[in-house]
Amino acid sequence: MTSRAAGSEPRRLTILGATGSIGRNTLDVIALMGGRERFAVEAVTGMGNVALLAEQAKACGAALAVTADPARYGELKDALAGTGIAVAAGPQAVIEAAERPVDWVMAAIVGVAGLAPTLAAARRGATIALANKECLVAAGDLFLAEIGKAGGTLMPVDSEHNAIHQVIDHARPETVERIVLTASGGPFRTWSREKMVGVTPAVAAGHPNWSMGQKISIDSASMFNKALEMIEAKDLFGLDPAQVEVSVHPQSVIHSMVGYRDGSVLAQLGAPDMRTAIGYALGWPDRPHLPVDRLDFAKLSRLDFEAPDETRFPALRLAREAMARGGVAGAVLNGAKEAALEAFIAGRIGFLDMADIVERVMTAMAGAGAATALDDVSSADAEARRRALQLIGAV
Repeated sequence: MTSRAAGSEPRRLTILGATGSIGRNTLDVIALMGGRERFAVEAVTGMGNVALLAEQAKACGAALAVTADPARYGELKDALAGTGIAVAAGPQAVIEAAERPVDWVMAAIVGVAGLAPTLAAARRGATIALANKECLVAAGDLFLAEIGKAGGTLMPVDSEHNAIHQVIDHARPETVERIVLTASGGPFRTWSREKMVGVTPAVAAGHPNWSMGQKISIDSASMFNKALEMIEAKDLFGLDPAQVEVSVHPQSVIHSMVGYRDGSVLAQLGAPDMRTAIGYALGWPDRPHLPVDRLDFAKLSRLDFEAPDETRFPALRLAREAMARGGVAGAVLNGAKEAALEAFIAGRIGFLDMADIVERVMTAMAGAGAATALDDVSSADAEARRRALQLIGAV
Protein backbone atom coordinates (compact mmCIF):
# COMPACT_ATOMS: atom_id res chain seq x y z
CA MET A 1 0.00 0.00 0.00
CA THR A 2 1.44 3.34 -0.96
CA SER A 3 0.94 6.47 1.14
CA ARG A 4 -2.55 7.89 0.74
CA ALA A 5 -2.97 11.45 -0.36
CA ALA A 6 -4.95 13.83 1.78
CA GLY A 7 -8.65 13.46 1.11
CA SER A 8 -8.36 10.01 -0.47
CA GLU A 9 -10.75 7.26 0.54
CA PRO A 10 -9.83 5.23 3.64
CA ARG A 11 -8.71 1.66 3.02
CA ARG A 12 -11.49 -0.80 3.83
CA LEU A 13 -10.64 -3.82 5.95
CA THR A 14 -12.09 -6.63 8.08
CA ILE A 15 -10.59 -8.27 11.16
CA LEU A 16 -11.43 -11.95 11.67
CA GLY A 17 -10.57 -12.86 15.25
CA ALA A 18 -10.51 -9.30 16.59
CA THR A 19 -10.65 -10.26 20.27
CA GLY A 20 -7.53 -12.47 20.19
CA SER A 21 -3.96 -11.31 20.67
CA ILE A 22 -3.34 -10.65 16.95
CA GLY A 23 -6.71 -8.96 16.52
CA ARG A 24 -6.12 -6.62 19.45
CA ASN A 25 -2.67 -5.73 18.16
CA THR A 26 -4.11 -5.11 14.69
CA LEU A 27 -6.56 -2.56 16.05
CA ASP A 28 -3.73 -0.94 17.98
CA VAL A 29 -1.63 -0.67 14.81
CA ILE A 30 -4.60 0.77 12.89
CA ALA A 31 -4.94 3.48 15.53
CA LEU A 32 -1.19 4.19 15.41
CA MET A 33 -1.26 4.46 11.59
CA GLY A 34 -4.03 7.05 11.49
CA GLY A 35 -7.19 5.33 12.63
CA ARG A 36 -10.42 6.23 10.86
CA GLU A 37 -8.75 8.85 8.67
CA ARG A 38 -6.84 6.10 6.84
CA PHE A 39 -8.86 2.94 7.53
CA ALA A 40 -12.54 2.02 7.44
CA VAL A 41 -13.26 -1.15 9.40
CA GLU A 42 -16.08 -3.06 7.75
CA ALA A 43 -16.38 -5.98 10.19
CA VAL A 44 -14.89 -7.37 13.38
CA THR A 45 -15.50 -10.93 14.55
CA GLY A 46 -14.85 -12.77 17.78
CA MET A 47 -15.99 -15.70 19.86
CA GLY A 48 -16.72 -15.62 23.58
CA ASN A 49 -15.47 -12.21 24.70
CA VAL A 50 -18.56 -10.30 23.59
CA ALA A 51 -17.90 -7.32 25.86
CA LEU A 52 -14.50 -6.72 24.27
CA LEU A 53 -15.88 -7.27 20.76
CA ALA A 54 -18.55 -4.63 21.33
CA GLU A 55 -15.98 -2.22 22.75
CA GLN A 56 -13.72 -2.78 19.74
CA ALA A 57 -16.55 -2.30 17.25
CA LYS A 58 -17.46 1.03 18.81
CA ALA A 59 -13.87 2.22 19.09
CA CYS A 60 -13.00 1.57 15.44
CA GLY A 61 -16.43 2.41 14.00
CA ALA A 62 -17.03 -1.01 12.48
CA ALA A 63 -20.08 -1.46 10.29
CA LEU A 64 -20.65 -5.01 11.57
CA ALA A 65 -19.77 -7.05 14.66
CA VAL A 66 -20.11 -10.85 14.64
CA THR A 67 -19.75 -13.40 17.41
CA ALA A 68 -19.16 -16.96 16.26
CA ASP A 69 -21.23 -18.19 19.21
CA PRO A 70 -24.93 -18.02 18.25
CA ALA A 71 -25.93 -18.17 21.92
CA ARG A 72 -24.26 -14.78 22.50
CA TYR A 73 -26.24 -12.88 19.85
CA GLY A 74 -28.56 -11.20 22.34
CA GLU A 75 -25.68 -10.13 24.55
CA LEU A 76 -23.82 -8.56 21.63
CA LYS A 77 -26.98 -6.88 20.30
CA ASP A 78 -27.67 -5.33 23.69
CA ALA A 79 -24.08 -4.14 24.03
CA LEU A 80 -24.28 -2.35 20.67
CA ALA A 81 -27.86 -1.05 20.93
CA GLY A 82 -28.19 2.48 19.59
CA THR A 83 -24.77 2.54 17.92
CA GLY A 84 -25.93 1.76 14.39
CA ILE A 85 -23.48 -1.13 14.21
CA ALA A 86 -25.04 -4.26 12.66
CA VAL A 87 -24.89 -7.46 14.71
CA ALA A 88 -24.79 -11.13 13.66
CA ALA A 89 -23.89 -14.46 15.22
CA GLY A 90 -22.87 -18.00 14.27
CA PRO A 91 -20.19 -19.61 12.07
CA GLN A 92 -22.04 -18.79 8.84
CA ALA A 93 -22.27 -15.14 9.87
CA VAL A 94 -18.48 -15.09 10.31
CA ILE A 95 -18.10 -16.42 6.76
CA GLU A 96 -20.50 -13.77 5.46
CA ALA A 97 -18.49 -11.09 7.25
CA ALA A 98 -15.37 -12.39 5.48
CA GLU A 99 -17.16 -12.08 2.14
CA ARG A 100 -17.89 -8.37 2.55
CA PRO A 101 -16.25 -6.10 -0.04
CA VAL A 102 -12.97 -4.93 1.47
CA ASP A 103 -9.42 -4.98 0.11
CA TRP A 104 -7.58 -6.23 3.25
CA VAL A 105 -8.54 -8.97 5.70
CA MET A 106 -6.73 -9.91 8.88
CA ALA A 107 -7.19 -13.69 9.21
CA ALA A 108 -6.52 -14.21 12.92
CA ILE A 109 -9.08 -16.83 13.97
CA VAL A 110 -7.13 -19.51 15.85
CA GLY A 111 -7.34 -23.12 14.68
CA VAL A 112 -9.11 -24.91 11.86
CA ALA A 113 -12.23 -22.83 12.63
CA GLY A 114 -10.53 -20.03 10.70
CA LEU A 115 -10.24 -22.03 7.47
CA ALA A 116 -13.73 -21.49 6.01
CA PRO A 117 -13.95 -17.72 6.61
CA THR A 118 -10.39 -17.15 5.40
CA LEU A 119 -11.13 -19.13 2.23
CA ALA A 120 -14.25 -17.00 1.74
CA ALA A 121 -12.14 -13.84 1.92
CA ALA A 122 -9.54 -15.34 -0.41
CA ARG A 123 -12.18 -16.09 -3.04
CA ARG A 124 -13.02 -12.39 -3.16
CA GLY A 125 -9.48 -11.52 -4.20
CA ALA A 126 -8.68 -9.54 -1.07
CA THR A 127 -5.23 -9.14 0.42
CA ILE A 128 -5.11 -11.76 3.17
CA ALA A 129 -2.94 -10.92 6.16
CA LEU A 130 -2.50 -14.50 7.32
CA ALA A 131 -2.07 -15.15 11.03
CA ASN A 132 -3.97 -18.46 10.90
CA LYS A 133 -1.46 -21.28 10.39
CA GLU A 134 -4.06 -23.95 9.82
CA CYS A 135 -5.14 -22.58 6.41
CA LEU A 136 -1.84 -23.71 4.94
CA VAL A 137 -1.11 -26.61 7.31
CA ALA A 138 -4.44 -28.34 6.72
CA ALA A 139 -5.28 -27.15 3.20
CA GLY A 140 -2.20 -25.54 1.68
CA ASP A 141 -2.68 -26.50 -1.97
CA LEU A 142 -6.39 -25.67 -1.93
CA PHE A 143 -5.91 -22.36 -0.18
CA LEU A 144 -3.09 -21.20 -2.45
CA ALA A 145 -5.14 -22.23 -5.51
CA GLU A 146 -8.05 -20.04 -4.35
CA ILE A 147 -5.71 -17.09 -3.78
CA GLY A 148 -4.29 -17.57 -7.28
CA LYS A 149 -7.67 -17.91 -9.01
CA ALA A 150 -9.04 -14.76 -7.38
CA GLY A 151 -5.90 -12.73 -7.98
CA GLY A 152 -5.48 -11.96 -4.29
CA THR A 153 -2.35 -11.32 -2.26
CA LEU A 154 -1.15 -13.41 0.67
CA MET A 155 0.80 -11.51 3.30
CA PRO A 156 2.16 -13.60 6.22
CA VAL A 157 1.78 -12.14 9.70
CA ASP A 158 3.48 -14.80 11.84
CA SER A 159 6.74 -13.13 12.84
CA GLU A 160 8.83 -15.91 11.28
CA HIS A 161 7.12 -15.96 7.90
CA ASN A 162 6.81 -12.19 7.87
CA ALA A 163 10.56 -12.00 8.45
CA ILE A 164 11.21 -14.35 5.52
CA HIS A 165 8.89 -12.30 3.30
CA GLN A 166 11.00 -9.25 4.08
CA VAL A 167 14.35 -10.78 3.10
CA ILE A 168 13.59 -13.45 0.47
CA ASP A 169 14.24 -12.72 -3.20
CA HIS A 170 10.70 -13.08 -4.55
CA ALA A 171 11.83 -12.44 -8.14
CA ARG A 172 14.52 -15.16 -8.13
CA PRO A 173 13.36 -18.03 -5.90
CA GLU A 174 15.88 -20.37 -7.51
CA THR A 175 18.66 -18.53 -5.63
CA VAL A 176 17.22 -19.57 -2.26
CA GLU A 177 19.02 -22.55 -0.74
CA ARG A 178 17.20 -22.77 2.60
CA ILE A 179 15.20 -20.87 5.17
CA VAL A 180 15.84 -21.01 8.90
CA LEU A 181 12.87 -20.50 11.21
CA THR A 182 13.96 -19.35 14.63
CA ALA A 183 12.33 -20.62 17.83
CA SER A 184 12.73 -19.20 21.31
CA GLY A 185 12.61 -22.72 22.75
CA GLY A 186 9.75 -21.67 25.03
CA PRO A 187 9.73 -21.97 28.82
CA PHE A 188 11.01 -25.58 28.79
CA ARG A 189 14.00 -25.15 26.50
CA THR A 190 16.41 -26.57 29.09
CA TRP A 191 14.01 -28.93 30.88
CA SER A 192 14.38 -32.70 30.78
CA ARG A 193 11.44 -34.86 29.69
CA GLU A 194 11.20 -36.12 33.25
CA LYS A 195 10.73 -32.57 34.55
CA MET A 196 8.14 -31.78 31.86
CA VAL A 197 5.87 -34.64 32.99
CA GLY A 198 4.27 -32.51 35.69
CA VAL A 199 3.84 -29.30 33.67
CA THR A 200 0.46 -27.59 34.14
CA PRO A 201 -1.40 -25.51 31.53
CA ALA A 202 -0.74 -22.33 33.53
CA VAL A 203 3.02 -22.95 33.52
CA ALA A 204 3.04 -23.95 29.84
CA ALA A 205 1.26 -20.72 28.86
CA GLY A 206 4.04 -18.56 30.30
CA HIS A 207 6.10 -17.67 27.22
CA PRO A 208 9.47 -16.03 28.08
CA ASN A 209 9.48 -13.45 25.23
CA TRP A 210 6.18 -13.08 23.40
CA SER A 211 2.75 -12.00 24.64
CA MET A 212 0.31 -14.45 23.04
CA GLY A 213 -2.97 -16.22 23.77
CA GLN A 214 -3.14 -19.36 25.91
CA LYS A 215 -3.37 -21.91 23.11
CA ILE A 216 -0.60 -20.42 21.00
CA SER A 217 1.65 -20.07 24.06
CA ILE A 218 1.15 -23.73 24.99
CA ASP A 219 1.77 -24.74 21.37
CA SER A 220 4.99 -22.77 21.54
CA ALA A 221 6.01 -24.55 24.75
CA SER A 222 5.50 -27.96 23.11
CA MET A 223 7.00 -26.65 19.82
CA PHE A 224 3.86 -27.68 17.93
CA ASN A 225 3.62 -24.02 16.98
CA LYS A 226 6.99 -24.32 15.24
CA ALA A 227 5.93 -27.63 13.67
CA LEU A 228 2.94 -25.93 12.05
CA GLU A 229 5.17 -23.06 10.92
CA MET A 230 7.49 -25.52 9.15
CA ILE A 231 4.62 -26.90 7.09
CA GLU A 232 3.26 -23.41 6.47
CA ALA A 233 6.65 -22.11 5.30
CA LYS A 234 7.06 -24.96 2.82
CA ASP A 235 3.81 -24.03 1.06
CA LEU A 236 4.03 -20.28 1.52
CA PHE A 237 7.43 -19.98 -0.15
CA GLY A 238 7.25 -22.99 -2.50
CA LEU A 239 10.06 -24.94 -0.84
CA ASP A 240 11.05 -28.57 -0.56
CA PRO A 241 10.76 -29.94 3.00
CA ALA A 242 14.55 -30.34 3.19
CA GLN A 243 14.95 -26.57 2.66
CA VAL A 244 13.07 -25.76 5.89
CA GLU A 245 15.27 -25.66 8.99
CA VAL A 246 14.70 -24.67 12.61
CA SER A 247 17.19 -23.07 14.97
CA VAL A 248 16.54 -22.35 18.64
CA HIS A 249 17.34 -18.70 19.36
CA PRO A 250 16.44 -17.83 22.98
CA GLN A 251 16.62 -14.04 22.61
CA SER A 252 13.91 -13.89 19.88
CA VAL A 253 15.72 -11.02 18.16
CA ILE A 254 16.35 -12.70 14.80
CA HIS A 255 12.89 -13.69 13.61
CA SER A 256 14.05 -15.89 10.72
CA MET A 257 16.73 -16.14 8.05
CA VAL A 258 17.10 -16.94 4.36
CA GLY A 259 20.21 -18.71 3.09
CA TYR A 260 21.22 -18.24 -0.55
CA ARG A 261 23.20 -20.45 -2.90
CA ASP A 262 26.25 -18.17 -2.70
CA GLY A 263 26.50 -18.80 1.05
CA SER A 264 24.96 -15.47 2.09
CA VAL A 265 22.38 -15.47 4.88
CA LEU A 266 19.94 -12.57 5.27
CA ALA A 267 18.09 -12.11 8.53
CA GLN A 268 15.30 -9.86 9.80
CA LEU A 269 15.84 -8.57 13.33
CA GLY A 270 13.60 -6.66 15.71
CA ALA A 271 12.09 -6.55 19.16
CA PRO A 272 9.63 -9.37 19.92
CA ASP A 273 6.53 -7.28 19.21
CA MET A 274 3.81 -8.53 16.84
CA ARG A 275 2.90 -4.97 15.89
CA THR A 276 5.98 -4.84 13.66
CA ALA A 277 4.79 -7.76 11.51
CA ILE A 278 1.20 -6.48 11.49
CA GLY A 279 2.29 -2.99 10.51
CA TYR A 280 4.41 -4.40 7.69
CA ALA A 281 1.46 -6.44 6.40
CA LEU A 282 -0.92 -3.48 6.64
CA GLY A 283 1.42 -0.89 5.13
CA TRP A 284 3.29 -2.98 2.53
CA PRO A 285 5.15 -1.93 0.45
CA ASP A 286 5.51 1.13 2.70
CA ARG A 287 6.90 0.82 6.22
CA PRO A 288 4.82 2.75 8.76
CA HIS A 289 6.37 4.44 11.76
CA LEU A 290 5.57 2.33 14.84
CA PRO A 291 6.47 3.02 18.50
CA VAL A 292 8.00 -0.41 19.14
CA ASP A 293 11.23 -0.91 21.04
CA ARG A 294 14.39 -0.31 19.02
CA LEU A 295 17.24 -2.80 19.31
CA ASP A 296 20.26 -1.62 21.29
CA PHE A 297 23.02 -3.90 20.05
CA ALA A 298 25.48 -2.78 22.71
CA LYS A 299 23.07 -3.89 25.42
CA LEU A 300 22.13 -7.02 23.52
CA SER A 301 25.81 -8.09 23.32
CA ARG A 302 25.12 -11.69 22.19
CA LEU A 303 22.83 -13.86 20.11
CA ASP A 304 22.70 -17.58 20.91
CA PHE A 305 21.63 -20.49 18.73
CA GLU A 306 21.04 -24.17 19.45
CA ALA A 307 19.95 -27.17 17.43
CA PRO A 308 16.39 -28.21 18.40
CA ASP A 309 16.10 -31.42 20.42
CA GLU A 310 13.53 -33.55 18.60
CA THR A 311 13.61 -36.16 21.37
CA ARG A 312 12.35 -33.73 23.99
CA PHE A 313 10.21 -31.90 21.43
CA PRO A 314 8.97 -34.53 18.92
CA ALA A 315 6.53 -32.10 17.27
CA LEU A 316 9.28 -31.04 14.83
CA ARG A 317 9.86 -34.63 13.72
CA LEU A 318 6.12 -35.11 13.25
CA ALA A 319 6.01 -32.01 11.04
CA ARG A 320 8.70 -33.49 8.79
CA GLU A 321 6.70 -36.71 8.54
CA ALA A 322 3.59 -34.75 7.58
CA MET A 323 5.48 -32.80 4.90
CA ALA A 324 6.94 -36.02 3.48
CA ARG A 325 3.49 -37.66 3.27
CA GLY A 326 1.67 -34.67 1.81
CA GLY A 327 -2.05 -34.87 1.05
CA VAL A 328 -4.16 -34.55 4.18
CA ALA A 329 -1.28 -35.39 6.56
CA GLY A 330 -1.12 -31.78 7.73
CA ALA A 331 -4.84 -31.80 8.50
CA VAL A 332 -4.40 -35.04 10.45
CA LEU A 333 -1.52 -33.62 12.50
CA ASN A 334 -3.39 -30.40 13.22
CA GLY A 335 -6.72 -32.05 14.05
CA ALA A 336 -5.13 -34.47 16.50
CA LYS A 337 -3.04 -31.64 17.97
CA GLU A 338 -6.05 -29.41 18.57
CA ALA A 339 -7.94 -32.24 20.30
CA ALA A 340 -4.94 -33.07 22.46
CA LEU A 341 -4.37 -29.41 23.32
CA GLU A 342 -7.96 -28.99 24.50
CA ALA A 343 -7.60 -32.12 26.63
CA PHE A 344 -4.37 -30.83 28.19
CA ILE A 345 -5.95 -27.45 29.01
CA ALA A 346 -8.89 -29.31 30.59
CA GLY A 347 -6.50 -31.36 32.74
CA ARG A 348 -7.40 -34.68 31.11
CA ILE A 349 -3.90 -35.52 29.86
CA GLY A 350 -0.33 -34.51 30.63
CA PHE A 351 1.95 -32.16 28.70
CA LEU A 352 3.98 -34.94 27.09
CA ASP A 353 0.85 -36.92 26.20
CA MET A 354 -0.02 -34.39 23.50
CA ALA A 355 2.80 -35.36 21.14
CA ASP A 356 2.29 -39.06 21.86
CA ILE A 357 -1.40 -38.84 20.90
CA VAL A 358 -0.64 -36.92 17.71
CA GLU A 359 1.98 -39.45 16.66
CA ARG A 360 -0.33 -42.38 17.30
CA VAL A 361 -3.11 -40.78 15.26
CA MET A 362 -0.71 -40.00 12.41
CA THR A 363 0.50 -43.60 12.41
CA ALA A 364 -3.07 -44.93 12.35
CA MET A 365 -3.98 -42.60 9.47
CA ALA A 366 -0.75 -42.97 7.49
CA GLY A 367 -2.69 -44.12 4.44
CA ALA A 368 -4.99 -41.08 4.33
CA GLY A 369 -5.35 -39.73 0.80
CA ALA A 370 -4.98 -36.52 -1.15
CA ALA A 371 -6.59 -33.17 -0.41
CA THR A 372 -8.46 -32.55 -3.66
CA ALA A 373 -11.38 -30.67 -2.08
CA LEU A 374 -12.22 -28.95 1.19
CA ASP A 375 -14.38 -31.95 2.13
CA ASP A 376 -11.24 -34.14 2.09
CA VAL A 377 -9.60 -31.79 4.58
CA SER A 378 -12.71 -31.62 6.79
CA SER A 379 -13.06 -35.42 6.81
CA ALA A 380 -9.40 -35.95 7.71
CA ASP A 381 -9.64 -33.33 10.46
CA ALA A 382 -12.79 -34.91 11.92
CA GLU A 383 -11.34 -38.43 11.81
CA ALA A 384 -8.09 -37.29 13.45
CA ARG A 385 -10.03 -35.63 16.24
CA ARG A 386 -12.20 -38.71 16.71
CA ARG A 387 -9.18 -40.98 17.01
CA ALA A 388 -7.42 -38.53 19.33
CA LEU A 389 -10.46 -38.39 21.62
CA GLN A 390 -10.51 -42.18 21.78
CA LEU A 391 -6.89 -42.20 22.88
CA ILE A 392 -7.48 -39.38 25.35
CA GLY A 393 -10.29 -41.36 26.94
CA ALA A 394 -7.89 -44.23 27.48
CA VAL A 395 -5.12 -42.15 29.13
